[in-house]
Amino acid sequence: MIRKFIYSQKTAPYVFVLPFVLVFLVFWIYPLGNSVGMSFQKMTLGQGAQWIGFDNYVKLMGDGVFLKAVTNSFVYMVLTLVILIPFPMLFAVLINNKLMWGREFFKSAFFLPALTSVVVAGTIFRLMFGEMEGSLINSFLSLFGIEPIKFLKGQVTGFIALLALATWRWTGVNMLYFLSGLKNIPEEYYEAASMDGASAFQKFTRITVPLLKPTTLYVVTISIYAGLAMFIESLMLWNGNNSPKNIGLTIVGYLYRQGIEKNEMGYAAAVGIVLLVVAMAINLTQLAFTGMFKKED
Repeated sequence: MIRKFIYSQKTAPYVFVLPFVLVFLVFWIYPLGNSVGMSFQKMTLGQGAQWIGFDNYVKLMGDGVFLKAVTNSFVYMVLTLVILIPFPMLFAVLINNKLMWGREFFKSAFFLPALTSVVVAGTIFRLMFGEMEGSLINSFLSLFGIEPIKFLKGQVTGFIALLALATWRWTGVNMLYFLSGLKNIPEEYYEAASMDGASAFQKFTRITVPLLKPTTLYVVTISIYAGLAMFIESLMLWNGNNSPKNIGLTIVGYLYRQGIEKNEMGYAAAVGIVLLVVAMAINLTQLAFTGMFKKED
């Protein structure tokens, strides 16, 4: 009876989908619903919970530290999009070129940083951008007569270090995404363009960029989320969640501070819900703007 039920053409699709549905309900829908409920409560572990309505959200809107964290996360997201979309695309085009030598070596070299633990990478970059004269970056700047810079104590210089870490870690990953997209572009398009006298730049702008749109949208979507959800990189770069004047504090870092460090679980849940809404709003807006939701003729 069970075998007949599983192999039935009507029920088999539901049987195969059931594991995903269960995982989705247990590990996504239930935690999300629970977090929404917590965000309307004053909750501390070991002391119970008290329903307070929208007080947590009202408090958030007037919380200067939270607004600072939102600003940091948004700026970081925008800057990573500016760096980690065009440059990996260009590197992918160069490596995909048949005239490029050592293509497999460069693929491995670019992707290798992504395999490095973010804890190790953050520690290394913290030492590289240290304020001492013997740190790597300051030693290099001293060759040009520049005095040592306290990178991790300034807003702009701190973001330079943070973006350097992000660029080093994720350029290779995004490049591989674009390489996979390039493999789906028929070579005949480029051959026809060459016969028509198109330059390399014209091939890139008229063929490569338009046909890479699905890949680009995917990379942009995951990069938006990654930018807003960044935490470990900042934690390791400043060796903790308390950077000078909160110059490295992110939304997730603020959530961690409230929920784990201060045991304000209800307030932290409200921070998480705001992060989810902001990330979804930005992603849905950019997907709608780029025509992803339009039906094809």
